[in-house]
This record gives sequence, C-alpha cells and structure tokens, in this order.
Amino acid sequence: MSYTYEYPRPALTVDCVVFGLDEDDLKVLLVQRAGEPFRGSWALPGGFVDMEETTDQAALRELEEETGVRDVYLEQLYTFSGVDRDPRERVVSVAYYALVKLSEHAVRAATDASDAAWFSVEEATKLAFDHDEIVATARERLRGKVRYQPIGFELLPEKFTLTQLQRLYEIVLDTELDKRNFRKKILAMDLLRSLDEVEKGVAHRAARLYRFDQRRYKQLVKRGFNFEL
Repeated sequence: MSYTYEYPRPALTVDCVVFGLDEDDLKVLLVQRAGEPFRGSWALPGGFVDMEETTDQAALRELEEETGVRDVYLEQLYTFSGVDRDPRERVVSVAYYALVKLSEHAVRAATDASDAAWFSVEEATKLAFDHDEIVATARERLRGKVRYQPIGFELLPEKFTLTQLQRLYEIVLDTELDKRNFRKKILAMDLLRSLDEVEKGVAHRAARLYRFDQRRYKQLVKRGFNFEL
C-alpha cells in the first residue's frame, strides 16, 4: 500500500567537509560550482540525496562524483536547516566530515563541479550557501575531538616524527604547545612505536620515525584507557 502526503516537504542534501594536513596548514577540500545558484563560487562537495539511498550513501557518492575522493570514513556532523539557506527551495542538509592524508587522495573535478582543490581553512571563506557555517562547525568538532580521541593520526603519514605530530596538534588547536611536555605526555601513553628508521632527505639532523599502534590503543581502551591531550 502506498501513501501520499498533503504537506509540503523540504528537499534533502548532503555536504562533506574533508580535512587534510600539509606541513604548515589545515586544508579543506572545495569544489567550484559549475551551475546556478552560486555559479563560479567555491563550495563543499555535496548534492541531493536520491530516493533509493541513505544520506551516508549519498555523501560517499557525491564526494567521489565531484572530487574523485573515495574510500574515506565520513562521520555525520550536524543537520543544517536554515529556512533560507538555499535560494532554489526549502532544503535541509546533513553534513559529514572526514580526515584524510593529502598524499593519498588526488582530486579531480567532475559532474556539476568545474574545479576541485585544497584550500587553507583560513582562506576558505565566502563559500556558497551556508558552507562557511558548516566548515566552522566541523572545525570546532575537530578541535574538540582531537583532544580525546587519536583521530589526528588520520592526517599524518603512516610513519611520522614527533615534531610532525606536535605540529599537527598545534595547527588543529591553533595554539603553541610546549615541546618537552607534549613529548613526555604522548610517549607515556604507550601508543607510539619507535621505528628503526629516520627521516630521509632533510637538511637538518634526521629525526626518528614513529608509527601509531592502533592494536595497542584498542587493547588499552578495553582496560578503560582514555586518550587525552
């Protein structure tokens, strides 16, 4: 038996905030809109949800279609429902966010995007729709979560130096950390494996490389361990 509704309904979209990290900056992946509204403006990857898919599926599909980025874990961020957020019609958007390693995700524009590129989060302003608000919300979520879960390692190469790790936290939290205290605290957690390898091709004294031990972290969590920086 099919049902019909007499009440007007809003359209449903998804938007994706994908963060990456280089040596100096936190990046966010944007697409340049090829069509109206906001033709030529930069925006978050996203689009309308098809009738036969979930919002999770739609977010993964839209991200791959518009940027070529695939095989990432998207976490639901928030639902944005401002009544005038889209000039076309009443549209509610479910936003997602993800952390990726920049080197593992080459981007390419497709479908209704004329370009796709990484932007410094600080420079990602005046975006289409309410995407400035969505990026700001995602950044606050990242700042809060990175202190209590080891998600920051998703932004680093598999092998990294302690300086790279500290720099990651300084960039995400937008604050300078004391080198001695940071290293003492992170090493005391017993979550890093010291490798018999050092940096290569650097002008300064090569630093030792480390790897995040995911298996050890899961073991510690079962025993009640709380990650906190």
